[in-house]
Amino acid sequence: MTTEPPPGSGGEPPEDDPFRKQPPQQPPHGQGQGPQGSPYDSPYGGAGGQPPPYGGAGGQPPPYGGAGGGGPYGGDPYGGYPADPLSGMPPLADSGRRTLARIIDMVLVTLVVWLLTWGFGVNEYDVDGDGVEVGKSLAQSVVAAVLYIAYDTFMTAKSGRTLGKKWLGLRVANLDNGSTPSTQTSLVRALVLWVPFAFCCACVWTAICGGWSFFDKPYKQGLHDKAAKTVVVSTG
Repeated sequence: MTTEPPPGSGGEPPEDDPFRKQPPQQPPHGQGQGPQGSPYDSPYGGAGGQPPPYGGAGGQPPPYGGAGGGGPYGGDPYGGYPADPLSGMPPLADSGRRTLARIIDMVLVTLVVWLLTWGFGVNEYDVDGDGVEVGKSLAQSVVAAVLYIAYDTFMTAKSGRTLGKKWLGLRVANLDNGSTPSTQTSLVRALVLWVPFAFCCACVWTAICGGWSFFDKPYKQGLHDKAAKTVVVSTG
């Protein structure tokens, strides 16, 4: 039996993470334990209060991804979490609110990019009468990509929220356990979202990557969520 955490979580979430799913509560100590109790009173459903091997009848491990099993999108392989990955989490966020939060973040970061590039004399399009200075355009794209990725990664790993998400009551969560994404998971998510945006197809990629959540079932994931195995939930 493997001892590694479910894929997509980027490692075990901290025990003090307030958003981490908690294992189901066991009955109070003493109920259904020992030979005096009914076998149906046992917290494990077996006589004497002993858990069956692997958590299944007949000592056979459950199939991968089935009841009690762990797949890439749900269920703790040790039976600690429900098989439904959304169980115990807030409702999935509305895609319209997600889009508005993303627009807010884009405006904030774009303002910083513009101030930095203007201050250093690097404008995206400087027409000198003969053409556009491509070097400056590329430099601004690099600055934009770095700032977008750093902002999204830092804020998501810190609390699951960028400023836009915080103001609109949204949060990014690991799909497998509901916890705040790790730095590694947040970075993967940010790279998929912002690298194409900064260098080639800003409007088209934003519409495809973020707009995917409007049609995705059942988790309302954008393409960046699918890459990082995260979801966006509503916090209020």
